[in-house]
Amino acid sequence: MEALILPQWDQGKVSGLLVVAGAFRTEGMFISLQEPSLYTVKAILILDNDGDRLFAKYYDDTYPSVKEQKAFEKNIFNKTHRTDSEIALLEGLTVVYKSSIDLYFYVIGSSYENELMLMAVLNCLFDSLSQMLRKNVEKRALLENMEGLFLAVDEIVDGGVILESDPQQVVHRVALRGEDVPLTEQTVSQVLQSAKEQIKWSLLR
Repeated sequence: MEALILPQWDQGKVSGLLVVAGAFRTEGMFISLQEPSLYTVKAILILDNDGDRLFAKYYDDTYPSVKEQKAFEKNIFNKTHRTDSEIALLEGLTVVYKSSIDLYFYVIGSSYENELMLMAVLNCLFDSLSQMLRKNVEKRALLENMEGLFLAVDEIVDGGVILESDPQQVVHRVALRGEDVPLTEQTVSQVLQSAKEQIKWSLLR
């Protein structure tokens, strides 16, 4: 494996970094870096404008109990709901988020995770829901269409591994999967019909 020599830092304290197999050496110190992992996403959350949980899916045991999860969700909401930023570091985790009317969407990864990867998941989820809910991404519409939300999340992330970042593909697969399961709610039928219409119009453009 070839070594990668990074250029001199502006501070002038380091003349160069030697990067080999996930570690770097500088001024006699050898510092290990985290190995790349497919398990990018630790959690996906949707909270309302009071910070209460509407949807939460955790993919590891960072917060093993419901009590710990709820405390984390309150903390994350308090730190982010009044800011215009899209990225935060909280409790040793990287958090990307966005809001829509009375909803707050969060995708959480480790502190060394690539923010662009997490943001791709966040945007894919939001855009998929926007299409399925006819751009009416707010609490009431979401609560009436939770089945569509669960299907969309499962298409985007599985066990913390990112599967899809194209909202068109997600909407298409949600529509296909919806045809294979019994629909007990009229609202679910409406979500799937909306998804099919979005696909049809996108093909006609």
